[in-house]
Amino acid sequence: MAAAACLGSWWAAPLPLWIGGCAGLAALAARRPAMLVLGTFLLAAGLGHRAEAGLGAPAPGPFEGVVTLVSDPRETPWGSRADVSFGGKRYEVQAGGGAAGTLGLSLAGERLLVHGRVSRPPPGAAWLKPRHVIGRVTADTIERHDAGAAPWRAANRFRRLLQRGAEVMDEPARSLYGGFVLGDDSGQTAEIVDDFRASGLTHLLVVSGSNVAYVLVLASPLTNRLGPRARWAATFGVVAAFALVTRFEPSILRASAMAAVAVTVTLAGRPATSLRILGLAVTALVLIDPLLVHSVAFQLSVAASLGIVLLSRPIAAALAGPAVVRSALAVTLAAQVAVAPVLVPRFGGMPVVAVFANLVAVPVAGLVTTWGLPAGVLAGLAGPGVGRWLHLPTELAIDWVAATASTAARVPLGEVSVRELLVVVLAGAAAVLGSLRGWAPAIHRGALMVVVVALLAPAVSLRSAPFHAEPLAGVHLYRSGGATVIVLGAQRSPSPGRALEAFRRAGVRRIDLLVAADPPPRLLRALRHRWSVGQVLDPLKPVEVTVGGLRVEVDPWPSAGLSSGGVVVTAAGR
Repeated sequence: MAAAACLGSWWAAPLPLWIGGCAGLAALAARRPAMLVLGTFLLAAGLGHRAEAGLGAPAPGPFEGVVTLVSDPRETPWGSRADVSFGGKRYEVQAGGGAAGTLGLSLAGERLLVHGRVSRPPPGAAWLKPRHVIGRVTADTIERHDAGAAPWRAANRFRRLLQRGAEVMDEPARSLYGGFVLGDDSGQTAEIVDDFRASGLTHLLVVSGSNVAYVLVLASPLTNRLGPRARWAATFGVVAAFALVTRFEPSILRASAMAAVAVTVTLAGRPATSLRILGLAVTALVLIDPLLVHSVAFQLSVAASLGIVLLSRPIAAALAGPAVVRSALAVTLAAQVAVAPVLVPRFGGMPVVAVFANLVAVPVAGLVTTWGLPAGVLAGLAGPGVGRWLHLPTELAIDWVAATASTAARVPLGEVSVRELLVVVLAGAAAVLGSLRGWAPAIHRGALMVVVVALLAPAVSLRSAPFHAEPLAGVHLYRSGGATVIVLGAQRSPSPGRALEAFRRAGVRRIDLLVAADPPPRLLRALRHRWSVGQVLDPLKPVEVTVGGLRVEVDPWPSAGLSSGGVVVTAAGR
């Protein structure tokens, strides 16, 4: 049913809702699973069409009204932005100057008086669809109206309490704490974000199903003492409160729905398998909000859960070694394999080092929530003197994960592309199937060897990089004889995050020479965080230098036809 609901919502055909509803009711009465699947598909298609029809763009013009924040504001290079609700519709508010300051100090659930202009969303802005955003409001002025409804006020007080308790920690642990516990990535530098992205640990900086599990574990001493009905109500209350505090992120919605389904079927005396619980949860969420199927975060959360449910046990059975190690490795591999079909086509690759980094980081990351959440509450209440001692284990755990991410990000293993992914999936399936069915050991070992070779292939390809590449528009990368020269465009330097990602994917291991006119300090700091950066040349001064196997000529008044402005880079032997 879950697959039918997702496919129907994606299709979003203009079908009357009664068709799917009647088919579903008839299937339940006749106990025909096939009819139920068909009814779910038709109902989801109709609901999906209605949801997309409600995204009609507004007419451009002046905007004035009291809006309710539905997301926490995020900083941008030009100010702040946030999603708001107004008149039953959602808009993205963008603000600069003084208005950005007011918006940046607000939290989700609060109400603001906004004056500005509304416009249609940019063409092809598919990322706005799962957020239900129909237009953009460019704010001229923003004034605080009130703190919003009581549940939001309580959630914001709790978030501020945790933030106050985290002030005793040093950076980067303080900014990472918000990501681990609340999914709040504000304050995280481009270097830290890229470390976690390059090591495949980004999922630790967003709230997910594991966070819900940890919260339920923390609440279990209370809920286990209650009767069945009270335990059901208490579990629902804990899950709903945590979802509110974490702003109803798609992964939290999936995990919360699974927890709600699990406790409901247990109370009803009809325990269900993890696969069925996942299916029921996904079906319910997609029927309630059909646009969830377009959310990458939701897709990743469902894929990871499905991979763990279906693949972790077969993979563990195919591995050798202690049970604890096999189980941890199997869960990591299952999740990575399952999310790869979503990650690789959308983001261009998946770090090979992610498997190893997750094995080292994930067990410790769990301590940040199980210990850091109650410690954060007590630290916020007790003050910095006591909070420093309470958060000492939290800070040590965060430092461990951050060090793992930073170290793994520097390991040049490359990223798995679609080609390697297909080989890994097919060979891995053969290895697991061979182990379960007792095939000849040689076949099993051969399949595993193919997996290893496919995973090492990206690292080998990085070593045969071309002499000249253009990883970003206007940025030129030259390599020869182990030396690396990067020439930044004269118009505008890339952002630190984009530069780190582009150079990492290009296989840069060090930067011997950087040619840039007045490079931004943030960019230099980011590059030096990841690599050893040698000499920095100003392209406005004529000079000729030799770096390793590269000869660099800088001419401030270049002749026509030079691809990188006034800089000519050739092999030193030419």
